[in-house]
Amino acid sequence: MGLLRIMMPPKLQLLAVVAFAVAMLFLENQIQKLEESRSKLERAIARHEVREIEQRHTMDGPRQDAALDEEEDMVIIYNRVPKTASTSFTNIAYDLCAKNKYHVLHINTTKNNPVMSLQDQVRFVKNITSWKEMKPGFYHGHISYLDFAKFGVKKKPIYINVIRDPIERLVSYYYFLRFGDDYRPGLRRRKQGDKKTFDECVAEGGSDCAPEKLWLQIPFFCGHSSECWNVGSRWAMDQAKYNLVNEYFLVGVTEELEDFIMLLEAALPRFFRGATELYRTVGKKSHLRKTTEKKLPTKQTIAKLQQSDIWKMENEFYEFALEQFQFIRAHAVREKDGDLYILAQNFFYEKIYPKSN
Repeated sequence: MGLLRIMMPPKLQLLAVVAFAVAMLFLENQIQKLEESRSKLERAIARHEVREIEQRHTMDGPRQDAALDEEEDMVIIYNRVPKTASTSFTNIAYDLCAKNKYHVLHINTTKNNPVMSLQDQVRFVKNITSWKEMKPGFYHGHISYLDFAKFGVKKKPIYINVIRDPIERLVSYYYFLRFGDDYRPGLRRRKQGDKKTFDECVAEGGSDCAPEKLWLQIPFFCGHSSECWNVGSRWAMDQAKYNLVNEYFLVGVTEELEDFIMLLEAALPRFFRGATELYRTVGKKSHLRKTTEKKLPTKQTIAKLQQSDIWKMENEFYEFALEQFQFIRAHAVREKDGDLYILAQNFFYEKIYPKSN
């Protein structure tokens, strides 16, 4: 072979190398196709075995569709934090409830108090668990997290929420109390008539823009314990983080609301089927509330608030929530041509025993 290569003209040697490379690429492509065919065959066999097992169970006796029962018994609680695009999101739930056949219930507390009395907690838990006529149900309201396990409930509701950059949320709330928004423009607000800007409020050390007013998202996630509402409590922030990770199905951020809706539709289509398209075509125009007369704060105002330990804690919680959301999104979607799309099911069952006859 070595003698043959030496005796071959250079052009023929080059052609031989190219032909060899093409042959190797062809073989690699064929091997890859065989691997894909083998994987598809394994999936098909697994699906066939699952169907046979299900058929045997059906033949053994009457069987209810457990998955369907679970969906029809489902309850979602959206304990919405004020001024985080919560009305925009709940309007989508209202638009979809008739089509997707579920109930939407607004939880309205006296003076918007986010903390329920102990007796109201019991009543609320009882309503959620036993009000079968309202299932499946989507409950929303400005209430702090309530741990249903404390009341001996076996099947807890699904919690979701959205949070926002803490300073942006406070600025929005400040102007909302004075000027309202375009959702109900005729409604008189609590601070109506006060023309003072947020910058002027911070410069004068006003109470409505004090750092203590930033303390809201942490206690909403922390819950009904007294320590949750002690401003600046490290225990409250740790508990809020724990609840976010362990008790909430999904927590989005206002700045990426469309992605939050997309993930909910993919994971909980019983409630959110059609939500993404609705938000893209209609929601961005009609659902988003805009606070009237809002003026963005100056860099000096922001810097002054950021010196507060309370801001540092609320911002740490916001960054923590954002990191969790982006992690979930990264494992659920892919980007193509600038658009996001949901990944299809990427697991299957194999080696199912005992083997069917």
